[in-house]
Amino acid sequence: MADFEKPEDLFGPSEDFVKEAKKKMQDFKGMLPLIIGVLIIAGALFSSFYSVGPDEVGVIRRFGKYVRTTNPGLHMKIPFIEKVNNVKVKYIFKEEFGFRTTKAGIVTQYAPKEYFDESLMLTGDLNVLIVEWIVQFKVNDPVKLLFNIRNPRGTIRNISEAVMRQVVGDNTVNEVLTTRRVEINQEVQKNLQDILDSYNSGIQIVTVKLQDVNPPDQVKPSFNEVNEAKQEKEKVINQAWEKYNKIIPKARGEAEKTIKESEGYALNRINRAQGDAAKFMATWEAYKNSKDVTRKRLYLETMNDVLHKVGKKFIIDSKEKGILPLLYLSQKGGDQ
Repeated sequence: MADFEKPEDLFGPSEDFVKEAKKKMQDFKGMLPLIIGVLIIAGALFSSFYSVGPDEVGVIRRFGKYVRTTNPGLHMKIPFIEKVNNVKVKYIFKEEFGFRTTKAGIVTQYAPKEYFDESLMLTGDLNVLIVEWIVQFKVNDPVKLLFNIRNPRGTIRNISEAVMRQVVGDNTVNEVLTTRRVEINQEVQKNLQDILDSYNSGIQIVTVKLQDVNPPDQVKPSFNEVNEAKQEKEKVINQAWEKYNKIIPKARGEAEKTIKESEGYALNRINRAQGDAAKFMATWEAYKNSKDVTRKRLYLETMNDVLHKVGKKFIIDSKEKGILPLLYLSQKGGDQ
């Protein structure tokens, strides 16, 4: 048999032990309110302080009602009554549609999953395109954001997808792919901002940008053939315009030159005719007043114009019977 050193080992705890345990329990119950009070005070002190990050503001609510907004730093609030929500107001958020970025960096990695439920869209000319885009936004009114929008990201995603589908449906496939990409970005951003403003969301759309727009893989070969044909058409048209721009301006310049020369010639002839007429009238008036002098002057002027054009001149005496000696002398190189 086992050896028992104490009676309680055989018959259980003694009465003294039970009394001592009851006394300790009563002492603990007496200290319980004090412990609870200390815990409440510690919790109150702990919940009285809060911090706001450098890119955030703190929105304070008292029993659910907005009270104030605090700037970055360490602040105090009424414990258990006031609650704080830190809202990033300087951070630019981004939502991706049709794709997901798994790792950003020098070489960006994207999720292999295809999000056709977001990106597959119908254009205005009944063609199908896979449209991928991003929406960047920030919070410009944190109070409106907290009290008017339950799920900001979900709201932005739903509205963005609806607006993009509407705008893409108003344009042709070529406009979405090439010519109107910038206009589509601007139109989607404006419509998205108008809807969010009507909700008093407190959200500002920073940018909307189409990332990648392609036809589905099933129709890519046919689509590429159509594009090649259109590019060939544009090439021929551009070549024709190039020739047109070379030939037509040159012809117009030559025509303009001929017209100007003709106008100059006509003006010159008119001026010369008017001058000759004026000269004739002046000569006629002088002739009427002094016929002999005028006749002699006209004779001398005419001879002056004629004689300097003659290569050889022979002055012969009217009484001379022959001119052979003169002709003989002229062959030796002398003009008389």
